[in-house]
Amino acid sequence: MRHTRVILIIGLVITLFYAGCLMRKALPLERLELLFYDLGYQLRGRTAPPGDVVIVAIDDRSIERIGRWPWERKKLAEIVDSLKEMGAKVVLMDIICADPAPGDAALTEAIGRAGNVLLPIVFTFKDGTRIIRNENLTRWSFPMVRNMDDLRLFPPISAPNVLLTLDRIARAAAGLGHITMIPDNDGVLRWEIMAIEYDGEFYPSIDLQAARLYYNLPQEALIVDGARGVQLGDTFIPTDPWHRLLIHYYGPANTFPRISAADLLEGKADRASIKGKIVLVGATATGIYDVRVTPASPAMPGIEKHASVVASILERRFPERTKKVTSLFVLLASGILFSLCMLRARATLGAILAFLFISAIFFAGYRLFFHNGLWIDISFSGLNLLSIYFVVTAFRFTMEERYAKRIRGMFSSYVTERVVNELINNPDLARLGGSRREVTVLFSDVVAFTTFSERHSPEQVVSLLNEYLGEMAQVIFSWEGTLDKFIGDAIVAFWGAPLRQEDHAERAVKCAVDMIEHLKRLQAKWRAEGKDPFDSGIGINTGEVLVGNIGAEGKKMDYTVIGDHVNLGSRIEGLTRKYGCHIVITEYTLDRLRGPIGDGRLAGLKVTGLDRVRVKGKGRPVAIYEVAAAPKGAGTVITECPSGEVVHLTEK
Repeated sequence: MRHTRVILIIGLVITLFYAGCLMRKALPLERLELLFYDLGYQLRGRTAPPGDVVIVAIDDRSIERIGRWPWERKKLAEIVDSLKEMGAKVVLMDIICADPAPGDAALTEAIGRAGNVLLPIVFTFKDGTRIIRNENLTRWSFPMVRNMDDLRLFPPISAPNVLLTLDRIARAAAGLGHITMIPDNDGVLRWEIMAIEYDGEFYPSIDLQAARLYYNLPQEALIVDGARGVQLGDTFIPTDPWHRLLIHYYGPANTFPRISAADLLEGKADRASIKGKIVLVGATATGIYDVRVTPASPAMPGIEKHASVVASILERRFPERTKKVTSLFVLLASGILFSLCMLRARATLGAILAFLFISAIFFAGYRLFFHNGLWIDISFSGLNLLSIYFVVTAFRFTMEERYAKRIRGMFSSYVTERVVNELINNPDLARLGGSRREVTVLFSDVVAFTTFSERHSPEQVVSLLNEYLGEMAQVIFSWEGTLDKFIGDAIVAFWGAPLRQEDHAERAVKCAVDMIEHLKRLQAKWRAEGKDPFDSGIGINTGEVLVGNIGAEGKKMDYTVIGDHVNLGSRIEGLTRKYGCHIVITEYTLDRLRGPIGDGRLAGLKVTGLDRVRVKGKGRPVAIYEVAAAPKGAGTVITECPSGEVVHLTEK
């Protein structure tokens, strides 16, 4: 019970620790969360994007056919004219023309004729002189900002500088939008900034402008809604407080359909692949495009990122990172439930449970993100479960080591090494506090030990007694008995506990016969050494007793047996003097021997009935029998007790 409480406390403490890390967004765990976020995209692979978005790529084949980049502005004008003629609904140019160059007039005229071309601006965050307020720029800012009070709590992303497309070209465009990208600290691009503040105005991303133009909405349809998100007509796009939208990537590079710019200019492009669609024009050729590390690909052209954002707006796929309280609930619920499961689970089962719990959390996180657009922090919960498992397992291992040491120390002087190991592997067999069990108890005592001690010096008595007790203990262990205690010259042992032994009576009787045989050899040895030998008597009884660790807890505990049948065994041992024999057993022990004797498993014994006696402290008479070794090869013979009067005994 105490260990159960400790395990629960361990689980709660670890869970609260990770809860604190979650609330504070601890950097190492946050980075791990981002890795799991990216892993989800890699496991999912490629998905089909909507057919409304297509890329015209300035690819390696285009460079090879048309010439090195950058191309003349007239060539860009040809691309715009070709797309207009093929029925493109929106043209997003991911190419910034910041400096004057030949062909500017042709490009400006082409953009003006098309009437559907969006051009980029780039906000930069390096300190320096701010560009003078540009009227053509400000007319493409968000016309309305609601809930301004939110912006005081969550200051927006503000840029001190901006890089503009040439003013004469920009004036011909159907809109301007920023293409600024800010990767996370690990260099991975996961967010699209839907609105950036510059010089007191908010400016939309070019992807948001593409969706607006596709839906034929005016600029007034764009609204910044405090720190909650942005509005596009009747579509609300939720963002984080800094107007960042999680990018829903449809797959790695080359997920969106591509048309080579060379094929477009040479008239080889299929009109159906362009008509009525949003066409993004950008570089994908080696060495001329901005390489972006994304969750879906380690090297993705920036134009493909724009395609993902535009497509997700059209499909209204707006992933959101859930609030901390949701992730906190998942962490606390899984941590507490897993801790409760670990109360009874051993290492193997605990590992299985940890695997199942973590798998369930990761699968749920995967499904919620890719099917419901909800990003729940799963790394905190997963690490919490792993930590609980390892710490609880380590605690259990330490406690079991201590318990094993305790069991070994407790029983090593009582039973054999094999029994000790069995008790360590099955600790319930050595239940503390005592339990009722049928056992066979053996009492052995030296005959006339007081007289023997008076005739010999203490050194002689101790020497012979130690040799005798050591020999008898070995015999008891050889028959897998439990050595209870030495009481001076007396020995107390029993069978049937702590390990259950169905043949406990048979083992005890065989052990008693073996003890007498070893005593006879000791006597012969002592005589040969010129020492006076002593003799002993053995009493055996079988019955239900209380067995367990009994004593003063924390001070002195002994694994022993107590009960009426133990007392009877002690009384029976004393009768060996009266009847002049070595081994006396009770009728209860004989009853347990009749089966083995009848089927021939217990041979070589001579069992002779002595009397029916009523010993001191016992009201009911009991039949007693002498047991002796029979000649080799002989079967066991039982002579029943004579039917006569009960002998009343008052001595031990």
